[in-house]
Amino acid sequence: MDIKAIILDEKAIQRATTRIANEIIERNKGIKDIILVGIKTRGCPFAERLSKKIEEIEGEAVPVFSLDITLYRDDLTEVREHPIINEKFNQDINDKTVILVDDVIYTGRTVRAALNALVEKGRPSRVQLAVLIDRGHRELPIRPDYVGKNLPTSRSENVKVNFKEIDQVDKVFIIEK
Repeated sequence: MDIKAIILDEKAIQRATTRIANEIIERNKGIKDIILVGIKTRGCPFAERLSKKIEEIEGEAVPVFSLDITLYRDDLTEVREHPIINEKFNQDINDKTVILVDDVIYTGRTVRAALNALVEKGRPSRVQLAVLIDRGHRELPIRPDYVGKNLPTSRSENVKVNFKEIDQVDKVFIIEK
């Protein structure tokens, strides 16, 4: 794996997280009825970080849940029975503001799958999307509400996000496919 460029280091990720946390608070006029939902795998540690930063600012915790979208992806070829998933995600999301959190948005298909999984859990008053990196190339009409960094890329490049919680280092970098 040849790294073409390092886009964000640990400090830059911290700054982006702080900015997004402040934007969430400002846009929602506080944190009442907000739930953060991290899309597995790397959306989860990012959601946890956003929650901690929001708690530092507001003095109150925001609930964080993880959402496994594996069985909702449109690139699976096996036909499966309607699954019961996300059993730990037992929060009532009806009439709440749910903020889906992911590391990178690319085509929008992951977010579409997350929306499908989410509506099986209830009917939120609204859904917002927070991502650390928006690399463009959307195939669906999906746009994030909160973006850490817009990063125009070519389709021959991959954006990789590493978080200490999973990868023992914080950095965002580009590699050639």
